[in-house]
Amino acid sequence: MQQSTHNGRLVVVAAPSGAGKGTLLKRVREQLPNITVTVSATTRPPRPGETDGVEYFFYSPEEFDRLIAENALVEWAHVHGERYGTLKSELDRVLRGDNIVIFELDVQGMRHIKRLYPDAVSVFIAPPSMEELERRLAGRGTNNAEDMALRLKNARGEMSARLEFDYVVVNDDLARATAELIAVVRGEARSTKIP
Repeated sequence: MQQSTHNGRLVVVAAPSGAGKGTLLKRVREQLPNITVTVSATTRPPRPGETDGVEYFFYSPEEFDRLIAENALVEWAHVHGERYGTLKSELDRVLRGDNIVIFELDVQGMRHIKRLYPDAVSVFIAPPSMEELERRLAGRGTNNAEDMALRLKNARGEMSARLEFDYVVVNDDLARATAELIAVVRGEARSTKIP
């Protein structure tokens, strides 16, 4: 078990692909500027407009294998046919100072972080329905039929895991869901100064 090395609070946010986790966290960061978000490493290629080191650290499968071999990742998992993980160096960076650290992870990653940091707070972002989730994924225009089928299959499993989380926020209205997530972060930031 990892010893607590920070004064802030760890918050793990997970969601099925297409539930709006990225959009929600962007709005939370705008309203709570002292939130720190980890940047995950991935083997998936960047989408249009994504920048290495901003949305993700993008690695080839061989580079990711090297990170695993060097024990450079706190956690990693296979998700939608790609690998995602948290770099130890990134975790060290965000744990410096008195802040709220938000991990954007999948369900597997949340479980791993909760084992390492049992005091971490977990929040599941749920879509209003599977039909709406499918509509959002189709609206992205970035997933082929096979990828979309895999994401929907994975989403069903992730939805069944939502009871493992400390909080569930249903993203059916962006403003309300943002307010709920901010309330969770503020409420859980007992020892941290959050405006």
